[in-house]
Amino acid sequence: MRDPETFFRALSDPTRLRCLLLLMAEGRLCVCEFVHALDLSQPRVSRHLGHLRDLGIVLDERRGQWVHYRLHPALPQWAHDVLEAAFQAEGLRDIRQRLASMPDRPSAACD
Repeated sequence: MRDPETFFRALSDPTRLRCLLLLMAEGRLCVCEFVHALDLSQPRVSRHLGHLRDLGIVLDERRGQWVHYRLHPALPQWAHDVLEAAFQAEGLRDIRQRLASMPDRPSAACD
């Protein structure tokens, strides 16, 4: 990630913000888990995650047929603090409940 302005522009999109907040809560998620939790199409979710990856905010990792995402370990502390504050404000309770109800979650099988 280049600078705070780039980071805040990334957060300005609700889908990207929710993806990052889910990663704050879950640590690592597969694209299909984002699709299920956010109730969005796979191409839309992948496009947003790809943008976050290109900005250096998240990392992706292929595990068999699944692509998993996590926050970039080099993300500055201030960015983590911003995400933590947003998570505390937003909560994502409904989204996290929908994710928890997903059958055969790939991330659960990888743990």
